[in-house]
Amino acid sequence: MPAVSKRAEASVQGAASRQGVARRSAAGFMASGLGVALFSSAVFGLSGSFAKSLLETGWTPGAAVTARLTGAAIILAIPAIPALRGRWSQLKDNWLTILLFGLIGVAACQLFYFNAVERLSVGVALLLEYLAPVIIVLWLWAASRRRPRPLTIAGTLLSLGGLILVLDLTGAVKIDFVGVLWGIAAAVCLAIYFFITAKENDTLPPIVLASGGLMVGAAVMWLAAATGLLPMAFSTADTKLGPWVTPWWVSLGGLIVLATVLAYVSGIIAARALGSKVASFVSLTEVLFAVIWAWLLLGELPGPVQLLGGVLIVGGVVLVRVDELRGAGAPAASVPTPLDHANDVEPVP
Repeated sequence: MPAVSKRAEASVQGAASRQGVARRSAAGFMASGLGVALFSSAVFGLSGSFAKSLLETGWTPGAAVTARLTGAAIILAIPAIPALRGRWSQLKDNWLTILLFGLIGVAACQLFYFNAVERLSVGVALLLEYLAPVIIVLWLWAASRRRPRPLTIAGTLLSLGGLILVLDLTGAVKIDFVGVLWGIAAAVCLAIYFFITAKENDTLPPIVLASGGLMVGAAVMWLAAATGLLPMAFSTADTKLGPWVTPWWVSLGGLIVLATVLAYVSGIIAARALGSKVASFVSLTEVLFAVIWAWLLLGELPGPVQLLGGVLIVGGVVLVRVDELRGAGAPAASVPTPLDHANDVEPVP
Protein backbone atom coordinates (compact mmCIF):
# COMPACT_ATOMS: atom_id res chain seq x y z
CA MET A 1 0.00 0.00 0.00
CA PRO A 2 2.71 2.54 0.83
CA ALA A 3 4.38 1.83 -2.55
CA VAL A 4 1.10 2.40 -4.38
CA SER A 5 0.53 5.59 -2.43
CA LYS A 6 3.99 6.88 -3.31
CA ARG A 7 3.45 6.07 -6.98
CA ALA A 8 0.11 7.88 -6.93
CA GLU A 9 1.68 10.86 -5.23
CA ALA A 10 4.52 10.92 -7.78
CA SER A 11 1.96 10.73 -10.60
CA VAL A 12 0.03 13.68 -9.18
CA GLN A 13 3.23 15.69 -8.76
CA GLY A 14 4.29 14.86 -12.31
CA ALA A 15 0.93 15.97 -13.69
CA ALA A 16 1.10 19.19 -11.69
CA SER A 17 4.64 19.79 -12.99
CA ARG A 18 3.54 19.26 -16.60
CA GLN A 19 0.62 21.65 -16.10
CA GLY A 20 3.00 24.22 -14.64
CA VAL A 21 5.32 23.89 -17.64
CA ALA A 22 2.36 24.24 -20.01
CA ARG A 23 1.16 27.36 -18.22
CA ARG A 24 4.65 28.88 -18.30
CA SER A 25 4.98 28.04 -22.00
CA ALA A 26 1.61 29.63 -22.78
CA ALA A 27 2.51 32.69 -20.71
CA GLY A 28 5.86 32.95 -22.46
CA PHE A 29 4.19 32.69 -25.87
CA MET A 30 1.77 35.50 -25.02
CA ALA A 31 4.54 37.60 -23.49
CA SER A 32 6.59 37.32 -26.70
CA GLY A 33 3.90 39.26 -28.53
CA LEU A 34 3.14 36.52 -31.06
CA GLY A 35 0.22 35.16 -29.04
CA VAL A 36 -1.29 38.61 -28.64
CA ALA A 37 -0.77 39.32 -32.35
CA LEU A 38 -2.52 36.09 -33.37
CA PHE A 39 -5.40 36.86 -31.00
CA SER A 40 -5.69 40.30 -32.56
CA SER A 41 -5.81 38.77 -36.04
CA ALA A 42 -8.45 36.26 -34.92
CA VAL A 43 -10.84 38.90 -33.58
CA PHE A 44 -10.10 41.28 -36.47
CA GLY A 45 -11.07 38.39 -38.77
CA LEU A 46 -14.57 38.37 -37.26
CA SER A 47 -15.32 41.77 -38.79
CA GLY A 48 -16.06 40.33 -42.24
CA SER A 49 -18.66 37.86 -40.99
CA PHE A 50 -20.38 40.35 -38.69
CA ALA A 51 -20.33 43.08 -41.34
CA LYS A 52 -21.62 40.79 -44.07
CA SER A 53 -24.57 39.76 -41.92
CA LEU A 54 -25.45 43.46 -41.59
CA LEU A 55 -24.85 44.28 -45.26
CA GLU A 56 -27.20 41.50 -46.32
CA THR A 57 -30.04 43.24 -44.45
CA GLY A 58 -29.55 46.61 -46.17
CA TRP A 59 -26.70 48.32 -44.32
CA THR A 60 -24.23 50.19 -46.50
CA PRO A 61 -20.50 49.62 -45.92
CA GLY A 62 -20.10 53.24 -44.81
CA ALA A 63 -22.85 52.88 -42.23
CA ALA A 64 -21.35 49.67 -40.83
CA VAL A 65 -17.86 51.18 -40.56
CA THR A 66 -19.14 54.40 -38.98
CA ALA A 67 -21.24 52.56 -36.39
CA ARG A 68 -18.28 50.27 -35.68
CA LEU A 69 -15.86 53.13 -35.02
CA THR A 70 -18.35 55.26 -33.09
CA GLY A 71 -19.41 52.46 -30.75
CA ALA A 72 -15.83 51.33 -30.14
CA ALA A 73 -14.67 54.89 -29.44
CA ILE A 74 -17.38 55.36 -26.80
CA ILE A 75 -16.61 52.02 -25.11
CA LEU A 76 -12.84 52.57 -25.04
CA ALA A 77 -13.26 56.08 -23.64
CA ILE A 78 -14.49 54.54 -20.36
CA PRO A 79 -11.19 52.77 -19.46
CA ALA A 80 -9.06 55.30 -21.37
CA ILE A 81 -9.95 58.23 -19.09
CA PRO A 82 -8.78 56.53 -15.86
CA ALA A 83 -5.71 55.23 -17.73
CA LEU A 84 -4.61 58.83 -18.18
CA ARG A 85 -4.64 59.27 -14.37
CA GLY A 86 -5.33 62.96 -14.77
CA ARG A 87 -2.29 63.51 -16.98
CA TRP A 88 -4.20 65.26 -19.75
CA SER A 89 -0.94 66.70 -21.01
CA GLN A 90 -0.30 63.27 -22.57
CA LEU A 91 -3.00 64.02 -25.12
CA LYS A 92 -1.44 67.38 -25.89
CA ASP A 93 2.05 65.90 -26.21
CA ASN A 94 0.87 63.07 -28.48
CA TRP A 95 -1.86 64.82 -30.45
CA LEU A 96 -0.10 64.22 -33.77
CA THR A 97 0.25 60.48 -33.15
CA ILE A 98 -3.43 60.21 -32.21
CA LEU A 99 -4.48 62.27 -35.21
CA LEU A 100 -2.41 60.24 -37.66
CA PHE A 101 -3.56 56.96 -36.14
CA GLY A 102 -7.23 57.90 -36.41
CA LEU A 103 -7.04 59.70 -39.74
CA ILE A 104 -4.75 57.33 -41.63
CA GLY A 105 -4.67 54.03 -39.75
CA VAL A 106 -8.39 53.89 -38.99
CA ALA A 107 -10.62 56.10 -41.15
CA ALA A 108 -8.63 56.49 -44.38
CA CYS A 109 -7.55 52.86 -44.49
CA GLN A 110 -11.12 51.60 -44.25
CA LEU A 111 -12.53 54.28 -46.53
CA PHE A 112 -9.94 53.60 -49.26
CA TYR A 113 -10.52 49.87 -48.94
CA PHE A 114 -14.26 50.23 -49.45
CA ASN A 115 -13.67 52.50 -52.45
CA ALA A 116 -11.47 49.73 -53.89
CA VAL A 117 -14.20 47.16 -53.23
CA GLU A 118 -16.64 49.28 -55.27
CA ARG A 119 -14.47 48.81 -58.37
CA LEU A 120 -12.73 45.47 -57.72
CA SER A 121 -13.61 42.10 -56.30
CA VAL A 122 -13.25 41.85 -52.52
CA GLY A 123 -10.36 39.40 -52.93
CA VAL A 124 -8.32 41.67 -55.17
CA ALA A 125 -8.99 44.72 -52.99
CA LEU A 126 -7.91 42.83 -49.86
CA LEU A 127 -4.79 41.53 -51.58
CA LEU A 128 -3.82 45.05 -52.60
CA GLU A 129 -4.36 46.35 -49.06
CA TYR A 130 -2.18 43.60 -47.63
CA LEU A 131 0.74 44.68 -49.76
CA ALA A 132 1.51 46.75 -46.64
CA PRO A 133 4.22 44.33 -45.39
CA VAL A 134 6.04 44.64 -48.70
CA ILE A 135 5.79 48.43 -48.49
CA ILE A 136 7.24 48.30 -44.95
CA VAL A 137 10.16 46.10 -46.03
CA LEU A 138 10.92 48.36 -48.99
CA TRP A 139 10.62 51.52 -46.87
CA LEU A 140 12.95 50.19 -44.20
CA TRP A 141 15.32 49.05 -46.94
CA ALA A 142 15.38 52.56 -48.41
CA ALA A 143 15.64 54.22 -44.97
CA SER A 144 18.55 52.06 -43.82
CA ARG A 145 20.07 51.65 -47.30
CA ARG A 146 20.78 48.03 -46.52
CA ARG A 147 19.27 45.03 -48.27
CA PRO A 148 17.01 42.80 -46.13
CA ARG A 149 18.44 39.47 -45.07
CA PRO A 150 17.56 36.40 -47.19
CA LEU A 151 15.14 35.01 -44.59
CA THR A 152 13.14 38.25 -44.60
CA ILE A 153 12.96 38.21 -48.38
CA ALA A 154 11.91 34.54 -48.33
CA GLY A 155 9.29 35.25 -45.66
CA THR A 156 7.92 38.12 -47.73
CA LEU A 157 7.50 36.00 -50.85
CA LEU A 158 6.14 33.01 -48.93
CA SER A 159 3.54 35.06 -47.03
CA LEU A 160 2.32 36.90 -50.10
CA GLY A 161 2.17 33.64 -52.04
CA GLY A 162 0.12 32.13 -49.23
CA LEU A 163 -2.15 35.17 -49.16
CA ILE A 164 -2.89 34.71 -52.87
CA LEU A 165 -3.81 31.08 -52.26
CA VAL A 166 -6.05 31.97 -49.30
CA LEU A 167 -7.90 34.51 -51.41
CA ASP A 168 -8.16 31.86 -54.17
CA LEU A 169 -7.93 34.32 -57.04
CA THR A 170 -8.26 31.72 -59.79
CA GLY A 171 -11.42 32.93 -61.49
CA ALA A 172 -12.02 35.76 -63.88
CA VAL A 173 -11.27 39.03 -62.08
CA LYS A 174 -12.27 42.47 -63.25
CA ILE A 175 -9.36 44.88 -62.95
CA ASP A 176 -10.07 48.61 -62.74
CA PHE A 177 -7.09 51.00 -62.69
CA VAL A 178 -8.78 53.49 -60.35
CA GLY A 179 -9.77 50.66 -58.03
CA VAL A 180 -6.16 49.44 -58.00
CA LEU A 181 -5.03 52.92 -56.95
CA TRP A 182 -7.58 52.93 -54.11
CA GLY A 183 -6.31 49.52 -53.00
CA ILE A 184 -2.67 50.68 -53.03
CA ALA A 185 -3.68 53.77 -51.06
CA ALA A 186 -5.27 51.49 -48.45
CA ALA A 187 -2.02 49.49 -48.31
CA VAL A 188 0.00 52.64 -47.68
CA CYS A 189 -2.38 53.61 -44.86
CA LEU A 190 -2.06 50.15 -43.33
CA ALA A 191 1.74 50.36 -43.46
CA ILE A 192 1.64 53.74 -41.71
CA TYR A 193 -0.69 52.25 -39.10
CA PHE A 194 1.93 49.62 -38.24
CA PHE A 195 4.67 52.22 -37.98
CA ILE A 196 2.57 54.40 -35.67
CA THR A 197 1.52 51.56 -33.37
CA ALA A 198 5.01 50.01 -33.26
CA LYS A 199 6.73 53.24 -32.23
CA GLU A 200 7.99 53.12 -28.65
CA ASN A 201 5.92 55.51 -26.55
CA ASP A 202 5.91 55.06 -22.79
CA THR A 203 3.92 58.25 -22.22
CA LEU A 204 0.76 57.18 -24.05
CA PRO A 205 -1.06 54.01 -22.90
CA PRO A 206 -2.19 51.78 -25.81
CA ILE A 207 -5.84 52.01 -24.78
CA VAL A 208 -5.66 55.83 -24.91
CA LEU A 209 -4.15 55.70 -28.39
CA ALA A 210 -6.83 53.26 -29.53
CA SER A 211 -9.67 55.32 -28.04
CA GLY A 212 -8.38 58.63 -29.38
CA GLY A 213 -7.70 57.18 -32.82
CA LEU A 214 -11.15 55.63 -33.05
CA MET A 215 -12.73 58.95 -32.03
CA VAL A 216 -10.83 60.71 -34.80
CA GLY A 217 -11.76 57.96 -37.26
CA ALA A 218 -15.44 58.09 -36.34
CA ALA A 219 -15.48 61.89 -36.70
CA VAL A 220 -13.89 61.62 -40.15
CA MET A 221 -16.44 59.01 -41.25
CA TRP A 222 -19.38 61.13 -40.06
CA LEU A 223 -17.87 64.11 -41.88
CA ALA A 224 -17.52 62.04 -45.06
CA ALA A 225 -21.17 61.00 -44.74
CA ALA A 226 -22.32 64.58 -44.13
CA THR A 227 -20.57 65.77 -47.29
CA GLY A 228 -22.17 63.02 -49.35
CA LEU A 229 -18.89 61.21 -49.98
CA LEU A 230 -20.07 58.14 -48.08
CA PRO A 231 -23.60 56.72 -48.57
CA MET A 232 -25.28 55.85 -45.25
CA ALA A 233 -28.16 53.40 -44.83
CA PHE A 234 -29.10 51.41 -41.71
CA SER A 235 -31.53 48.54 -41.07
CA THR A 236 -33.13 46.97 -37.99
CA ALA A 237 -33.91 43.66 -39.71
CA ASP A 238 -32.71 40.44 -38.06
CA THR A 239 -29.32 39.08 -39.12
CA LYS A 240 -28.18 35.49 -39.67
CA LEU A 241 -25.03 34.04 -38.13
CA GLY A 242 -24.56 30.37 -38.82
CA PRO A 243 -27.76 28.50 -37.86
CA TRP A 244 -28.95 31.38 -35.66
CA VAL A 245 -31.24 34.29 -36.57
CA THR A 246 -30.32 37.16 -34.25
CA PRO A 247 -31.36 40.79 -33.74
CA TRP A 248 -29.30 43.30 -35.72
CA TRP A 249 -27.63 44.60 -32.57
CA VAL A 250 -25.99 41.20 -31.93
CA SER A 251 -23.98 41.44 -35.16
CA LEU A 252 -23.27 45.12 -34.56
CA GLY A 253 -22.22 44.41 -30.97
CA GLY A 254 -19.83 41.71 -32.15
CA LEU A 255 -18.43 44.04 -34.79
CA ILE A 256 -17.83 46.76 -32.20
CA VAL A 257 -16.71 44.83 -29.09
CA LEU A 258 -14.84 41.87 -30.55
CA ALA A 259 -13.69 42.96 -34.00
CA THR A 260 -12.80 46.53 -33.01
CA VAL A 261 -12.30 47.17 -29.27
CA LEU A 262 -10.39 43.97 -28.47
CA ALA A 263 -8.80 43.84 -31.92
CA TYR A 264 -7.31 47.35 -31.90
CA VAL A 265 -6.06 47.26 -28.30
CA SER A 266 -4.42 43.85 -28.69
CA GLY A 267 -3.04 44.90 -32.08
CA ILE A 268 -1.31 47.95 -30.59
CA ILE A 269 0.17 45.88 -27.76
CA ALA A 270 1.42 43.26 -30.22
CA ALA A 271 2.95 45.83 -32.59
CA ARG A 272 4.87 47.45 -29.73
CA ALA A 273 6.15 44.04 -28.62
CA LEU A 274 7.11 42.72 -32.06
CA GLY A 275 7.95 45.81 -34.12
CA SER A 276 6.20 47.09 -37.23
CA LYS A 277 7.49 44.55 -39.73
CA VAL A 278 6.85 41.35 -37.77
CA ALA A 279 3.46 42.60 -36.54
CA SER A 280 2.43 43.39 -40.11
CA PHE A 281 3.35 39.89 -41.25
CA VAL A 282 1.46 38.25 -38.39
CA SER A 283 -1.54 40.36 -39.37
CA LEU A 284 -1.64 38.45 -42.65
CA THR A 285 -3.16 35.59 -40.69
CA GLU A 286 -6.26 37.77 -40.34
CA VAL A 287 -7.23 36.59 -43.83
CA LEU A 288 -6.97 32.96 -42.73
CA PHE A 289 -8.99 33.65 -39.58
CA ALA A 290 -11.58 35.50 -41.66
CA VAL A 291 -11.97 32.43 -43.88
CA ILE A 292 -12.41 30.19 -40.83
CA TRP A 293 -14.99 32.50 -39.25
CA ALA A 294 -16.84 32.77 -42.57
CA TRP A 295 -16.98 28.96 -42.66
CA LEU A 296 -18.36 28.73 -39.12
CA LEU A 297 -20.74 31.71 -39.20
CA LEU A 298 -21.69 32.02 -42.88
CA GLY A 299 -21.29 28.46 -44.13
CA GLU A 300 -18.48 29.32 -46.53
CA LEU A 301 -16.25 26.23 -46.43
CA PRO A 302 -12.58 26.90 -47.21
CA GLY A 303 -11.04 24.69 -49.88
CA PRO A 304 -7.74 22.80 -49.84
CA VAL A 305 -5.99 25.60 -51.72
CA GLN A 306 -6.97 28.13 -49.05
CA LEU A 307 -5.78 25.85 -46.26
CA LEU A 308 -2.45 25.45 -48.05
CA GLY A 309 -2.24 29.23 -48.32
CA GLY A 310 -2.74 29.50 -44.57
CA VAL A 311 0.19 27.16 -43.99
CA LEU A 312 2.38 29.29 -46.27
CA ILE A 313 1.37 32.50 -44.45
CA VAL A 314 2.31 31.00 -41.08
CA GLY A 315 5.55 29.74 -42.60
CA GLY A 316 6.42 33.21 -43.84
CA VAL A 317 5.69 34.71 -40.43
CA VAL A 318 7.97 32.15 -38.80
CA LEU A 319 10.80 32.98 -41.22
CA VAL A 320 10.55 36.70 -40.48
CA ARG A 321 10.39 36.02 -36.74
CA VAL A 322 13.47 33.75 -36.91
CA ASP A 323 15.31 36.40 -38.92
CA GLU A 324 14.45 39.01 -36.28
CA LEU A 325 15.70 36.80 -33.45
CA ARG A 326 18.92 36.07 -35.31
CA GLY A 327 19.43 39.79 -35.89
CA ALA A 328 18.76 40.58 -32.23
CA GLY A 329 21.37 38.03 -31.14
CA ALA A 330 24.04 39.20 -33.59
CA PRO A 331 27.24 40.84 -32.27
CA ALA A 332 27.17 44.61 -31.89
CA ALA A 333 29.73 45.00 -34.66
CA SER A 334 27.54 43.22 -37.20
CA VAL A 335 25.87 45.08 -40.02
CA PRO A 336 22.43 46.39 -38.95
CA THR A 337 19.34 45.35 -40.85
CA PRO A 338 16.12 47.24 -41.66
CA LEU A 339 14.41 45.40 -38.79
CA ASP A 340 16.89 46.89 -36.32
CA HIS A 341 15.49 50.32 -37.21
CA ALA A 342 11.82 49.31 -37.29
CA ASN A 343 10.85 51.38 -34.25
CA ASP A 344 13.05 54.35 -35.17
CA VAL A 345 10.90 55.39 -38.13
CA GLU A 346 8.77 58.42 -37.41
CA PRO A 347 5.13 58.55 -38.57
CA VAL A 348 4.51 60.60 -41.66
CA PRO A 349 3.96 64.23 -40.49
